[in-house]
Order: sequence, then structure tokens, then C-alpha cells
Amino acid sequence: MINSHKPDPETGRPPPEAMVSVICIAAVLIPVGELWFAWTCTPNVHWIWPILAGVPFGAGNGAVFIYGSNYVVHSYGIYAASALAGNTVLRSVTGGLLPLAGPALYASLGPHWAGTMLGLMELVCLPIPFVFYMYGHRIRMKSKLISSMQQDKQKLDAKRERAVRRVEREKAAV
Repeated sequence: MINSHKPDPETGRPPPEAMVSVICIAAVLIPVGELWFAWTCTPNVHWIWPILAGVPFGAGNGAVFIYGSNYVVHSYGIYAASALAGNTVLRSVTGGLLPLAGPALYASLGPHWAGTMLGLMELVCLPIPFVFYMYGHRIRMKSKLISSMQQDKQKLDAKRERAVRRVEREKAAV
């Protein structure tokens, strides 16, 4: 699916937005699994149904995490480690704070409506990957950081090319 995208003329590889095509599909699975779980997680429903709800939810979360990281790596190039570190800090802070609200949320709304509210919040976030898929290239080109990174990469590539030519001249001289 990723390789079916038109390759970037400069690199010959699929553009970073090709990774987002997988995220678009996976992002739909997350609220589906969440809503399915929300309405099957009570004792009067057979235990297999909430367990099966974890399949689309887990597959969606896994794919969003993996391909989202790939998108960041392909977008930020040599600065990918810093971008991933920032992503990890944000994700960790959110993951540390969100569970503090969980008990109060489930106590006040109950399992069905608390899960439904979370699923609806996930549905509200659903357009984000589609926006990045359609307009990601434009968004990246407007970024001063990414423009600066591309200039740094071009300088580094030119330096490598000069070094390779110098080595070839030295070999030819011998």
C-alpha cells in the first residue's frame, strides 16, 4: 500500500504521506473497537464480545503508533530522534495524566457512556490523519525547521559528493 504511492523525485522513495495512508485506515478501527467494547463490557453480555472488541482497537492503535513514528522519521530525516523524543514525552505525559481521570469518568457516567464518550472523542480526532494525508506535503514545506533541515541535508550531500570525487581523483592519480 505504501509503495503504491508515486515516489518522491528527489529520493526515489514513497513520500512520508504514504505512511499516513495506513494511519487513515487504522484510525477508523480505534473508535470502532472502543465503542464496541463500551457497549459489551457488562456482565450480562458474553465475555467473548468485549475481548473481540480489542482486536480492532489494538490493531488500530498499533498501526497508528508504528506508521505515525515512520511518518515522523521520514518527515524529519536526520533530526528524527529528536522528533521521536518529543513525541514520546508528550505521549508519556498524556499516558500518565489520563488515567487519573478514568475512575471519576467511569464512576460518574458508567461503563457504557464513559466508553462512548472516549469513542466519540476518538471520532472527533479522525479527520487529523486524512488532513495530513492530503495536505502533509504543503504543511511540511511551510515548516521553517523542515526547510532548514533540507538545506542542511543538501550541504551534507554536497560535502559527501565532493569527498567521493576527491577519493576517485586520488585513485585515478595512483
